[in-house]
Amino acid sequence: MNPEEMGEYGEGDMLIPRGPYARNGVREQALLWTNGHIPYEQRDTIMKAIADYHRLTCLRFVPYNGQQDYVAIQGKNTGCWSSVGRGRQEVNLQIPGCISKKGTVLHELLHAIGFMHEQSRPERDDFVYVRYQNIKSGAENNFRKADSKSADGYGVPYDYNSVMHYSEEPQSGWLGGVFQNLFGSKASEAEK
Repeated sequence: MNPEEMGEYGEGDMLIPRGPYARNGVREQALLWTNGHIPYEQRDTIMKAIADYHRLTCLRFVPYNGQQDYVAIQGKNTGCWSSVGRGRQEVNLQIPGCISKKGTVLHELLHAIGFMHEQSRPERDDFVYVRYQNIKSGAENNFRKADSKSADGYGVPYDYNSVMHYSEEPQSGWLGGVFQNLFGSKASEAEK
């Protein structure tokens, strides 16, 4: 089921304001845009994420100008996802869910740049205990460690607060938490 099919929509994909409305366009003055100017947030959220990269890293996103390798941001109703690394990378930011938080945009763009999930780092087991019994059937591959031949932390310490780290309960419906932080924790030897 796609997002347009969830909830109370008119004609399949329109969220119609309460109260009287015209069949083809609203008449109520309060629903008309002031001076015909319509601010939008999707580009704004993406541009804020890109500004963070420019401010905090040596990476620069530049406008597409016919290059063979580039990032194509789309909004298909297939969730939040990205290809990893250089190439013609598709980044999907489904509206509304994926674009509502800058962190989600940062996360998916980091995949396009070439970053994996923080909890997939080869040394992950030194920092978190994965409760495999709490992982949904079929999602086990989301919790595999990367091989040290294919992934590198580039000298950056493991970061529990990284935008690339899954939360303790990454998806709804999990049986309790999936991760337990080991740094400073009192995990029992039986759990390790």
